[in-house]
Amino acid sequence: MNRNNIYVGFGLCGLLLAGCKQPTDRSVFAYQAEPVKLQLEKRGDSYFATGYSAFSVEDHFTWGASVTKADNGKYYMIFSAPEAYQYPFGNAWVMGSKLGLAVSDRPDGGFKKLGFFYNQDGFVHDTSAWDAQTVSNPHVRKFGDTYYLYYAGSVDPGNLNVKSKTDTLDIRSRIQQSQQIGVITFKSFEGLLQGDFEHYDKPLLAPRTRVKPTDVVNPSPEGTIPQPDNLITVNPSVVYRPSDKKYLLYFKGNIYDPHWRGIHGVALSDSPTGPFIPLNQPVFEIPTQDGEKLSAEDPYVWYNHRDRLFYAIFKDFTGQFTKSDPCLALMYSEDGIHWQLPEHSLFMKKELVLSSGDTIKVDRLERPQLLLDEKDDPFVLYAACSVAELNKKTDGSSFNVQIRLKKQDSK
Repeated sequence: MNRNNIYVGFGLCGLLLAGCKQPTDRSVFAYQAEPVKLQLEKRGDSYFATGYSAFSVEDHFTWGASVTKADNGKYYMIFSAPEAYQYPFGNAWVMGSKLGLAVSDRPDGGFKKLGFFYNQDGFVHDTSAWDAQTVSNPHVRKFGDTYYLYYAGSVDPGNLNVKSKTDTLDIRSRIQQSQQIGVITFKSFEGLLQGDFEHYDKPLLAPRTRVKPTDVVNPSPEGTIPQPDNLITVNPSVVYRPSDKKYLLYFKGNIYDPHWRGIHGVALSDSPTGPFIPLNQPVFEIPTQDGEKLSAEDPYVWYNHRDRLFYAIFKDFTGQFTKSDPCLALMYSEDGIHWQLPEHSLFMKKELVLSSGDTIKVDRLERPQLLLDEKDDPFVLYAACSVAELNKKTDGSSFNVQIRLKKQDSK
């Protein structure tokens, strides 16, 4: 039977690192993706997933999700999902993603939808707030006795100050280019579902530069040097750094040099609600022999207290981070700013191992979020998934998969 093997080295120095001083007493663990309990039904050229390990909402494209264990012992999932059938997925997630809540007694599956709590009206045109049109990329952290929901939101800014051949852009491009990161704070998941939360009138992190050759909303002046937070700020991941008590907010921007690629940055704050000050230097970048600049997205960052290291997993578009096929890749850092690839940088292939023993290749496995155990080690992976190509589909054939991770001592 094939397995997804996730190799991570732990010890006083953390991962198996080339050039790192290694302790003499080192433990090396292999993380293995356990089989998922789901069934796939083919309808036309689409696959629909049901079962314990697959969460989906009827008539919606179920996508990214973040899971937290609450004080009542239950596991709550905040997920994003635009309605299906009105727009193909490639437009739907931009035009009207909602945020919803689900719950389970276990962390690795069995989630049941409780309802939507933000942007419930979906595709309805709304300019009442900076994030009134669409909300996605949920990422939940608990600091102290408060939950912090970080997310990406957007609204249609209209055609004012558009740089293009016709001085207009389509609505999808306008909304997509207006994405910014926000935060919602709440004390309980029950309260969140009932609307008992604090929403902020302004985004938490907005782009400082808007550099693009053409077809751009609110362009920066000619000659502006693009920063990592260029055009958009999306894919938030927040972690606390014990060494100086700073909160680090990781994000993705878009850059054109000359073609599009995803670039990541980090912003620092003394508080989980900001203000966050972005650094000018990009993160999750490595030099290549031919000088090619790599593209990635969807970082999930955490800190391991035992190792005293930061770790990040993210979507590797081409497989160039891992010297393999497109996949989920792994990096590490001592300070959360300067990142390196470990010896084994492949975190997970784009495939699912079914409980039947079959291995299924999937077209999408992204928006990774983790649940950590008491030792700050990965315990369950949550990822947006579709078996077949999704962008042009209008049938809601996507789901969030919950993959339990098994640690094996291979010392």
